[in-house]
Amino acid sequence: MSDVDRLVELITQRVQERLQGQPRAKLNVLPRDRGPCDDDSAPGEDCTSCGSCVVRRPWSVRAAEEAGLVRVGAAPGVGEVPADLAKLIDHTLLKPEATRDEIVKLCEEAKKYHFASVCVNTTWVPLCKSLLANSGVMVCTVVGFPLGAMLPTAKAYEARDAVRAGAQEVDMVINIGALKSKDYETVFEDICRVVKASAPAAVKVILETSALTHEEKIIASSLSKLGGAAFVKTSTGFGKGGATVEDVQMMRAIVGRELGVKASGGVRSAEDAIKMAQAGANRLGTSASIAIVTNKSDGKSKGY
Repeated sequence: MSDVDRLVELITQRVQERLQGQPRAKLNVLPRDRGPCDDDSAPGEDCTSCGSCVVRRPWSVRAAEEAGLVRVGAAPGVGEVPADLAKLIDHTLLKPEATRDEIVKLCEEAKKYHFASVCVNTTWVPLCKSLLANSGVMVCTVVGFPLGAMLPTAKAYEARDAVRAGAQEVDMVINIGALKSKDYETVFEDICRVVKASAPAAVKVILETSALTHEEKIIASSLSKLGGAAFVKTSTGFGKGGATVEDVQMMRAIVGRELGVKASGGVRSAEDAIKMAQAGANRLGTSASIAIVTNKSDGKSKGY
């Protein structure tokens, strides 16, 4: 057994002991009077169909912010939102068929509404850097995405190239196969190489929690913290499932307050956002149902 294996075994044992008896996240139910969108008889359905939470229910998003939310994601086609909510938004477009015109529109919307960042695939980083120059909107990108099954050197090269091209945040996908094979040295090396190659950009490690066992989630979160990541993140949005309250709660317990926790995938209502924030998430990536869009949304947009 290697030193890394012994360390992982020790950390896993200690974390599991600490998690036993951990209290579940407590959700404060919001008042039923929610203005223009006040049908709470079937939570999530209204938001899923209209995708207009911030326009129709801005108080819900403000409540999530007060509970600890720092960012929410939004799909292209976003409309005007209250100024105090704009800073929460990661404006995201990661579909492989995204066109130049769609990326330009994404950046124009981000500048117009003063969003925190745009998150795009690496091929679009130079364009976004140019379009967002002096705007205050960051450029975020993804590497090893969405599979994570690349050589550590290849993933690090992609990260380094993206940062040189203008990326200010890098979201990397963990090597899931290596993790499941208990090849923790490769997993750790993978994270360390990307963190080093990305400096000074912050790195978020995407665990793809829906593909992992409870023990694997503990190990992945621990290795991410040891490897120097700035955030752990639940999902790519391209996997079998998204964030759960239990996963976010566990990830926060493992990484403490030193790292951020981003819940992404499957967050489809203001109630979901509040649950994730109270469980410990301080960033949130959402589908189009919770994304900040116009009241004219046709319900066809599928955000990250």
